[in-house]
Amino acid sequence: MGTVSLPLLSAAWAGYGLLHSLLASLSVKRRVAARWPRLMPAYRLLYNLVALATLAPFAWWLLRDPGPFLWRWSGPWRWAADGLGLAALAALLLPGSPYDTAAFLGWRSWRDHRTDAGDGEPFRIGFLHRFVRHPWYALSLVLLWTRDMTALRLVSALWITAYFLVGSRLEERKLEAFHGDRYRRYRARVAGLVPLPWKTLSRVEARDLEAGCAGPD
Repeated sequence: MGTVSLPLLSAAWAGYGLLHSLLASLSVKRRVAARWPRLMPAYRLLYNLVALATLAPFAWWLLRDPGPFLWRWSGPWRWAADGLGLAALAALLLPGSPYDTAAFLGWRSWRDHRTDAGDGEPFRIGFLHRFVRHPWYALSLVLLWTRDMTALRLVSALWITAYFLVGSRLEERKLEAFHGDRYRRYRARVAGLVPLPWKTLSRVEARDLEAGCAGPD
């Protein structure tokens, strides 16, 4: 089963999710902005550093001794799993992402000396966002669930999936707070984590929503 007990691993993942959800929440960021405004330009950078540092023990546990496999893809299933994983990885690295990398990493806030609680990203709908509201989460789940599984990996995959489900809801609250009705209309038109053929946007519809034009419900 590996050197780490499953209950301990579960507790660690639960603590990880709770910590990062709290640090990413608007309420915590607003309190920090009100009490320590000089810290806010570095808040996103520090958040990402904390995220990397607290992920390190999980990587060490899972790589050091993952334990026996529960299942391993083989034959045509191996080809399918690896194909899906490679396609998801390629999509994650797709050029033209709507995400502002400088803002995501925290460099833009630091450079612009932002002291507010917002991330400062405009409302943009990239290619993948026309088909699913949280493409990075969705593609990461494809990568996660197309790998061979041990007990430790399975517990981790379940907790990461739960974190993405909860995190996507919390993220949408923030996006709705910043972008209002424009994001509500986008959310009503596009699926969350699993693409649905009847809930997609054309390029023209995406451009209209970005511009704040009213579209069909």
